[in-house]
Amino acid sequence: MQRDKTVPAGAAALAKGLTLLNLIADAESPIRFAELQRLSELSKPTFARILRTLIAFGLVRHDENKGTYFLGPRFLELSHRVWDTFDLNSFSQAELDRLSQELGETVALCKLDQDKIVYLLERSGAGLGVRVEPGQREPLHCTAAGKALLAFQEPSAGRALIDRLELDGFTKQTLTNQTALNADLALTRARGYAISFEEYQQGVNSVAVAIGAPDGTPLGALTVLAPASRLDETNIHPVGRDLIAAARRITGSAGAVAISSRPQPRDSEARQVADLDCILPWGAQLGEAPVWHPLENRLYWVDILRPAVYRFSPETGINEVCTLDKLVSAVLPKSGGGVMVATQDGIEALDFETGRLNSFSHPENDRPENRLNDAKVGPGGAIWVGSMRMDAAKPSGGLYRVDPDGGFSQKESGITVSNGLGWSPDNSTFYFVDTVPGVIYAYDSTPGTGNLANRRVFAKIPQEQGRADGITIDRDGGVWCALWDGWSVRRYTPDGKIDFSIELPVPRPTSLCFGGANNDMLFITSARTRLPASTLSEAPLSGGVFACKPGFSGLDSTLFTPAT
Repeated sequence: MQRDKTVPAGAAALAKGLTLLNLIADAESPIRFAELQRLSELSKPTFARILRTLIAFGLVRHDENKGTYFLGPRFLELSHRVWDTFDLNSFSQAELDRLSQELGETVALCKLDQDKIVYLLERSGAGLGVRVEPGQREPLHCTAAGKALLAFQEPSAGRALIDRLELDGFTKQTLTNQTALNADLALTRARGYAISFEEYQQGVNSVAVAIGAPDGTPLGALTVLAPASRLDETNIHPVGRDLIAAARRITGSAGAVAISSRPQPRDSEARQVADLDCILPWGAQLGEAPVWHPLENRLYWVDILRPAVYRFSPETGINEVCTLDKLVSAVLPKSGGGVMVATQDGIEALDFETGRLNSFSHPENDRPENRLNDAKVGPGGAIWVGSMRMDAAKPSGGLYRVDPDGGFSQKESGITVSNGLGWSPDNSTFYFVDTVPGVIYAYDSTPGTGNLANRRVFAKIPQEQGRADGITIDRDGGVWCALWDGWSVRRYTPDGKIDFSIELPVPRPTSLCFGGANNDMLFITSARTRLPASTLSEAPLSGGVFACKPGFSGLDSTLFTPAT
């Protein structure tokens, strides 16, 4: 604990109590007594005395069953009073000053003003940079701040606002049609921040986040503007992560929990596999959904936040790319060659060579706030696909079975972040992940019918060990799970017991699959999205694809055959 030497005489006990409150508030999950004392660096008697006092005044709440501590109900009462008198300009000034000093670039606060953004405050870095003035108005559709404000409007209000806009072109990069703009706004919601690469002014890039009220309504936007040579593809995403954290500090909002900013420390007990290699140091923002195509002997995978489908040859090392203009989250090999994909517009057939998409089925066409996520072809030949809210803020996701003729049925609801799915070797058990609670569910499954029954918890991963993400099943019935923020992948025996873990040099493995000539190579994708610069320095291979031979082989991929 860093003790402030400027604390007035006689206020040391108060400073210690406030420090405890900050530690509890900053914890990503409820914190236990021993950990809280360790972080406070206080003696146990002093620590216990202060903690009891905070509980007595309702500032801290103790869950006796779990032995954890939260901010107490008194904070909720105080927060309502704060919002009654909330002044965005005043609350934002400290963050503007800090960001400008740390980044050395122009940082500004703005808000929505009819069909424009208007700048309220700005702080400029030292030296040459981009200048904006309070009162200056700029378009919504081609500035990062404007797109951040558009993306997080209530859906019907957002659509009405977009319909009123004149999508004028300012540079060659300006989005001048609604289809392209809506795709970019969907990407903004999924990513948490908006980006403008020279869309409004040549030579100027910007990144922005919406500052949300407790109900999610955007109060304003926090944006960084800089010369394109200084704020480029390599550093604009870490700045977006910093802005998300700053916006949360301004409002005290916890934000969506699914994609955190702080990975867990490495697990020193994890087993290291000697032949683990980074076969593709790609730097994907959110690499996901690896699947082996046995007819092509290629590994397909996607980058959700830099939308593209990749086709990788382990033999040649060539990684082909098919860039898309919409979110894509999963690849499904077809029996006649080629693939289907899960996009923000449903299940679609993809021509990899041309990038052309043909719509096949959309289970959630009436839910524009949601998107599809992980998907697999089941043992009966149908596609199984989960969904989630774009910003992962509510448990509005579901699980669907899509038949070869495009018909579909819903199998689950109330899911926050639907993720990995798979079947046991005899197809009698179906596994499905909800990432936010960290649970791998198991169901009794009847192959070919789509019937699921007897849902139970197969494994629950404590948050301090990471979050369950993608899964795959081996021929022995072992369930392999990528642990987001856990620096590892883990194998569970069929009875749900941890067998062993494989340590990775990156904190955010996302998914995995078996493939290769003998189906004994384990491929692992990873992400670098929202990682702080310090972690990226420690884990520069984040966003790469890894491979190893763990001594197990996978099940054969089931191929999808659309009805003709």
